[in-house]
Amino acid sequence: MGGVSERADPHTPIRAGIPEHGRVPKYYAVKARVEVLIADLGEGGLLPTERELAADFGVARETVRQALRELLIQGRVRRKGRGTVVAEPKLVQPLSTASYTEGVRQQGRVPGRHLVGLERLHADVALAAELRLEAGAPVWHMERVLLADDERVGLESTYLAVARVPHLERDFAPDASFYAFLRERLGVEPTVVDERIETVLATPREALLIGTPPALPMLLLHRSSSDAEGRPLERVRSLYRGDRFSFTVRLSRP
Repeated sequence: MGGVSERADPHTPIRAGIPEHGRVPKYYAVKARVEVLIADLGEGGLLPTERELAADFGVARETVRQALRELLIQGRVRRKGRGTVVAEPKLVQPLSTASYTEGVRQQGRVPGRHLVGLERLHADVALAAELRLEAGAPVWHMERVLLADDERVGLESTYLAVARVPHLERDFAPDASFYAFLRERLGVEPTVVDERIETVLATPREALLIGTPPALPMLLLHRSSSDAEGRPLERVRSLYRGDRFSFTVRLSRP
């Protein structure tokens, strides 16, 4: 293959996102060429090495490395051993009152969770206000790694009043669906849910638990839910891998 042109060809995908008067960075042109290769290889296909791609495209290995880094962040490729393969499609999680378990199962994947810790804390002023408790009231904090087909894809922290579930440590299997437990054992489930989404970088501890580089962008969801009687049920902080998740919501005009 020849060297990579620095100017956008209007008939190639390289032009997408480039200003009319702009010059295409070499890494971006390489990225577009690799995206064509990804489409040809299909899911699980092994990409050539950085050295081979650099030779084929006539660019430096650092240019190839930068292109692959962006594709890795976008979830188009993933590392496998010492190589790089075409990644499977992202998990598409609906924003709804449904649980993580239900969303993953709908996509034909096997959900799972690994307990990091379950502890009793005293609610600070902000948490107490959200759960309508007195400051200092006992609350559960449950932290779990989220799995999909045994792949670590997120980290979830759940807070709820001890008064609502006094024996959570005894009655709940931490690898199971918490919403199913609330519904089947206590007869309650979230009816009204407020969620806020933002992009963040994981802390070193979070990155270690999820098994990702600290520089990988994450999707952070803040969820507060109430039961059918309007009583606060939980506050949840969920961190999802940006390269493995996207979210959807269906809106309709009343």
